[in-house]
Amino acid sequence: MDRTPSRDGTLIAHRRRGDGPPVILVGGALSTAATETPLAELLASRFSVVTYDRRGRGSSGDGVPYAVEREVEDLAAMIDRVGGRAAVFGMSSGGALALEAQAAGVPVDLLAVYEPPFAPDAPSRRAKAHYATRLHRLLSAGDRAGALQLFLSLAGMPADMVARMRHAPLWRGLESLAHTLAYDDAILGNGAVPAERLGSVTARTMVITGGFSPTPMRTLTRILADAIPRARHRTLTGQTHDLAPQVVAPVLAEFFSKDVYVSRAS
Repeated sequence: MDRTPSRDGTLIAHRRRGDGPPVILVGGALSTAATETPLAELLASRFSVVTYDRRGRGSSGDGVPYAVEREVEDLAAMIDRVGGRAAVFGMSSGGALALEAQAAGVPVDLLAVYEPPFAPDAPSRRAKAHYATRLHRLLSAGDRAGALQLFLSLAGMPADMVARMRHAPLWRGLESLAHTLAYDDAILGNGAVPAERLGSVTARTMVITGGFSPTPMRTLTRILADAIPRARHRTLTGQTHDLAPQVVAPVLAEFFSKDVYVSRAS
């Protein structure tokens, strides 16, 4: 993997595949560049696709104290690396990060996000606040396994499955990323949909949800699409938050092939 310095000097590890207009994939919680590889390979026949280890993950460096602004600068550094403009796809909390980056002026031509996990009502925001308190308490105590278990439970994974995962080889890798759960939590703020901030998103945007995702999540994505000036909404039949790369790849390829972007990037 190559490494590019972010604005604060932190080295961000990334990999580039394919030729064509640049597309950058921004992963969600507990993801790394490797997590995004299947989707990147599906898009690489038409685009130059960049996957990267977000700050604190994989082969990338970290910075203390953490600030969302540093992650915005990391994405900006990736875009600078590919020529100064790009299309971006953000998954889950990576979508929230991509939206914040574009609202902050990071040059994105086309932006697609899948189910950024904001909390659209008071009960869900209270649940997020409770989660954040517990998460920071566990991480402060050095209990990465506990923090990981808390997140997986919040994501809806049954307790018996979490217990089995703790004995699987992949658990150690996930545990090494557990501290970045606090980063994703910070990106979402108090969980409320940042409607005023989203009004500053200038890129043509597609907000995507899964047809089998819970009703509150599908409703949330419509709220997000309504708050973004140049946004459209898309539902992928049969999909949940565990998105299948082979389903979303052709949707992204079509959206990222808009004449205005391809001509500008070529």
